Amino acid sequence: MVFWLLLLGIITYIILRTRVAHLTRTPLWVLWLVLMTPAFIWTAWFVVHGNNEPLPTEVAVGSFILSPIIYWFAFSWGRRDFRPPPTEGVATPSPEESDSEHKEGGLPKLADVRPISAEEEEELRDCFDWTVYPLHKLDYRPQAIICRGQLRSPPEVAYKRIRENIEGKFGDRFAIIFQEDFHGKPFFILVPNIIPTPDRSQLNKPLLALSLAAITLFTTTVVGTTLGGVSPQTLQSQPALLVEGLPYAISLMTILGIHESGHYVAAIAHNIRTTLPYFIPFPIFLGTFGAFVQIRSPIPNRKVLFDISIAGPIAGFVVTLPILFWGLANSTVVELPEDPSMFSIDALDPTFSLLLLLLSKFALGSQLTPTSGIDLHPVAIAGYIGLIVTAFNLLPVGQLDGGHIVHGMFGQRQAARIGQVSRFLVLGLAVLQPSWFLLAVFLFFMPIIDSPALNDISELDNRRDLCGLLAIAVLLLIILPAPNLVMNWLQG
Repeated sequence: MVFWLLLLGIITYIILRTRVAHLTRTPLWVLWLVLMTPAFIWTAWFVVHGNNEPLPTEVAVGSFILSPIIYWFAFSWGRRDFRPPPTEGVATPSPEESDSEHKEGGLPKLADVRPISAEEEEELRDCFDWTVYPLHKLDYRPQAIICRGQLRSPPEVAYKRIRENIEGKFGDRFAIIFQEDFHGKPFFILVPNIIPTPDRSQLNKPLLALSLAAITLFTTTVVGTTLGGVSPQTLQSQPALLVEGLPYAISLMTILGIHESGHYVAAIAHNIRTTLPYFIPFPIFLGTFGAFVQIRSPIPNRKVLFDISIAGPIAGFVVTLPILFWGLANSTVVELPEDPSMFSIDALDPTFSLLLLLLSKFALGSQLTPTSGIDLHPVAIAGYIGLIVTAFNLLPVGQLDGGHIVHGMFGQRQAARIGQVSRFLVLGLAVLQPSWFLLAVFLFFMPIIDSPALNDISELDNRRDLCGLLAIAVLLLIILPAPNLVMNWLQG
């Protein structure tokens, strides 16, 4: 519990440092303490009372309600005010009027707010073809221009035409974003293009990737020997036993590597700059914190966002199934303890997951009964981790793959609403099943608003929508417990 609390605290601090610190003057440690309060309360309760006495519902839910409210007040109290003065038409105050107007309120000067001159504004207005997107109004923000008008053509046509016109006038000076406001009306955002274009030497570092993979192979192999019943003392005296951990290590790294390779291949197929897959070694616990690829160029539209996001979980899931099935077939059926947990790998209750139960039944046959648990083979442990990783990534929240998938399917605004509902649903599961506690806490600290694609208006085709629905179905198969109908079939 202390380890997970420490990990959660580190992740929360990193998110606040990178996403929030520049937006408010409120001390970062105050915001961190407010966000971590529910985790502190829940952890303290379980340390004192264990599983013998459940956390009162009013305390569990109340901490999650009060913490965001206090956080919002603390954030708003120190929020940096960057709002520019309202602009009407093309009328522009003189520099003297701008300075006096901003002097009292402490707002930035118009020269700092307005990234283009009056002459350039006229050129910008000429870029908006009245047949596809007639321009009605320009709003200036610090280092950005918001262009509001009316969409009169398919979004793909409007974005392509306007982007070509702007690039013809201004070159690569601006990144051009096309998205919807809170009322569902599409608008353009022009942001100074300050993202450097990395060369291949910065993106492709095969030596680093191979080194991290080799270290991760070692750390997961050490963990695998422990899972195989070899004690650390025995391993130190007989290093040759390290080979006993290879089945677990190779299986787990295959699942994680294929997952990230799915993202990598999809990104390359769409000409998106990305790094090679990098493993994250960790000497204890699972032996690794997973793997990742880092996208280094903007996502052009929701179709590309969807393709890159769904490729990883689907690729990882496809390779997880045979690994998990083989591992289950070589696992041992044991008596189910009175208080089973979804993390008890030596006596796992497969009914926590409908998909896990179905695979277990097909792999073990009549050996598996309603009162049976499974002592997982090391390969089955790797497959089970792969199943959990797939489910976690498919959750439709924020920066997770599932968040990107629903963003591609329904748009940024609807994806944020789905993410908020999903967080509360997982919180409800945590109240009923304490094993979900840490995941519920983590999701509430994760931003639910996903970054927009450059063209965030164009919708997906029917084929991609169907794939997205299948991904959601896979998520439900993994996280939902087995219903009574399946339990009766198991008993029969």
